[in-house]
Amino acid sequence: MKKRYFISVDIEGITDVTFWSETEAGQTGYDEACGQMTRETAAACRAVLAAGALPVVRDGHGGACNIRHVDLPEGTELMRGWACHPGSMMAGLDGTFSGVIYIGYHAPAGSDGSPPAHTSEHQQIRWAKINGELASEFTMNSLYAASLGVPSLFLSGDEAMCRMAEAEIPGLATVAVKRCKGNSTWNIHPKTAERAIEEAVAKQLAAGAPPVPQVPETMVLELCLPTHQAVRSARQLPGVELAGDDVVRYTAKTVKELKIACELDRKSVV
Repeated sequence: MKKRYFISVDIEGITDVTFWSETEAGQTGYDEACGQMTRETAAACRAVLAAGALPVVRDGHGGACNIRHVDLPEGTELMRGWACHPGSMMAGLDGTFSGVIYIGYHAPAGSDGSPPAHTSEHQQIRWAKINGELASEFTMNSLYAASLGVPSLFLSGDEAMCRMAEAEIPGLATVAVKRCKGNSTWNIHPKTAERAIEEAVAKQLAAGAPPVPQVPETMVLELCLPTHQAVRSARQLPGVELAGDDVVRYTAKTVKELKIACELDRKSVV
């Protein structure tokens, strides 16, 4: 039976993507961003196929219908739309996969590592922390993978996210496609990014996966919310307590609980 690799893809960490409008369907620059999102995903898929394995892609941005399947290499499977599952961007992953690859990931809310820095829904969370440390979507998604015993292999995105991911999972391979400051991005050429992603994924697959990190027995999630109304609403959920005027706290014993608590838009909650 062929090995399978799960490829979770976002758009804000894709080469050249700089403004929120480029991430929203119907807005200026969105079609170009989707095209590059597809090409960077295809680069990772080619490396997986060359290794004799099956790439399974999870479109993880917005309406989850951004990637053009016809432009991915033949043999690639693509998951589109939301599965109403607490895995959210990782829905479809299970313990039979040999590893996870993250494409187009971005710096978290509470950092200046990317103009569209955010965690989950950018209008709903100012920052998220897990056990006192700033948390990104990668933080939560790699914990989800670890809870299933699946290693995280590779990440591409902005430089700040790459450095953060390397610190969280030693041995994780990364490709930084851009450096960001304030509302600007300094990007490598799109073709250079695609080539670098394909080469780095191929090298990591040949080298083998880093160890699966241990999932903490308890995870204290703190969310800084944008309005007092949002705080009051969050406090109606069982187990949520006030940790400051605009901060709520929830203690999760499983990664599933953690992700459900963070997905305030409820698109991924059963």
